[in-house]
Amino acid sequence: MTDTFKIKILYGASFAFIALNVLFIANEIYWFMALPLALLVMLLFFFSLDKLLLAIVFITPFTFKYRHEAMGFTVDIPTEPVIVAIMCLFFLKLFYEQRYDMRIIRHPVTVILIINLIWMFVTSVTSEIPVVSFKFFISRLWFVVTFYFVLIQLFKQPEKIRLFLWLFGTALVMIIIYITIQHGGYGFERQVGTWVVRPFFNDHTNYSAVIALVAPVFIIKAFLKDYNVLSKRIALLFFAVFVMGIIFSYSRASWLSLFVAFGAFWILVLKIDYKLIFAGLILIVGTAYLFQDDIIMQLERNRQESSGDFREHAQSVTNITSDASNLERINRWRAAIRMFEERPILGWGPGTYQLVYAPFQLSEDHTIITTNFGDLGNAHSEYLGPLSESGIPGMLTFILLAVWVLITGVQNFKRAPTREFRWLSLGLTLGFITYFTHGLLNNFLDTDKASVPFWGFMAILVAIDIYHTPRREKKSKDLPES
Repeated sequence: MTDTFKIKILYGASFAFIALNVLFIANEIYWFMALPLALLVMLLFFFSLDKLLLAIVFITPFTFKYRHEAMGFTVDIPTEPVIVAIMCLFFLKLFYEQRYDMRIIRHPVTVILIINLIWMFVTSVTSEIPVVSFKFFISRLWFVVTFYFVLIQLFKQPEKIRLFLWLFGTALVMIIIYITIQHGGYGFERQVGTWVVRPFFNDHTNYSAVIALVAPVFIIKAFLKDYNVLSKRIALLFFAVFVMGIIFSYSRASWLSLFVAFGAFWILVLKIDYKLIFAGLILIVGTAYLFQDDIIMQLERNRQESSGDFREHAQSVTNITSDASNLERINRWRAAIRMFEERPILGWGPGTYQLVYAPFQLSEDHTIITTNFGDLGNAHSEYLGPLSESGIPGMLTFILLAVWVLITGVQNFKRAPTREFRWLSLGLTLGFITYFTHGLLNNFLDTDKASVPFWGFMAILVAIDIYHTPRREKKSKDLPES
């Protein structure tokens, strides 16, 4: 085939596409314009999956939700259909090749994660509303498969770890700058901050939780000697943008989570004996139990409600008397506990809290923002949500997963062979500490913005543990790899 003939084919195909596009637009059919992009995605899907995965990581902060009213489902555009396709490809490959790196499967984090998914499947079968639960389970599955089980294999290459962090961080910075500019147009009003994050995020708490999860990694990068001056300055600039985003999110939970992570940083860096830490925690819990009545009385005296003033807004965290947000959160928690008491083992089914919690609210717990329609969030807890939906095993497996992720991060910080991986592990661990702290007050793992960095960071920690720690290489050298 001559070059001239190839050029003629190219021009002919281009002309045909333009002509068809004009015809479709004239008939108000616009999807045809996306055909070249769809073809590009297909080519990447079959011939360069790693580039497609990293492209999804970068695009995720820019996605928005599209709801198909007729079919009654919501999808994150444009990434979610591609993520589902990658999950299907993974299972097909697993079925035909019947092999996967057993070092990943045998890692404690993976074992706990699989048990958690199996229990979620079991409770979907026994669910009050099985259709809702299976939708929720499958949604969780495609994020876990794509951003843990598939991505972790890419992280054998250290440059892929760096690229993942820079891509997601860069995209998030761009979104924060855009949202902050929009927010500034309204004088940074607190009430505006709750909705100005749309359509990219559901609300300001989701937005701030994702930023807090990522921020510690970049402050570590900013002072890591392994990077050049330009990279460190960019990382420091990114961290400054993250701090700005968290401040103007007016999310008290994120502010609190960063303080907890800051405390954890010094505990880990100074190598404070864990026995002292546990003794201190026991002392605090014991004191709180003994003086609980006095503590509650003091909390009830706090009448400071949410405010545009940062100091007053922070003080409102402990207002359990008149702050509507705090009181509604307590209402949701109590409803979740009552749901658990009725079905302590199997729960009501994954994803069903919003649809079944209304009868478990007591009139004495109602607030000015209480609703019976499940349209203002869910259980507001990564721990009580699974407790009400999947019973004690659901909550315990998630807590165990959280604990083992932190253990893996701390172990990496102590024994990873390179300074870069040691300190990156610390940054990722601090990010998880912010999320697990925030998880006491909110839950976001049903959103793509939180799921991609959450499962991706987990994959990085496990990859550092099994691929980049020499003593593990010898133990696992003869195991099959995909």
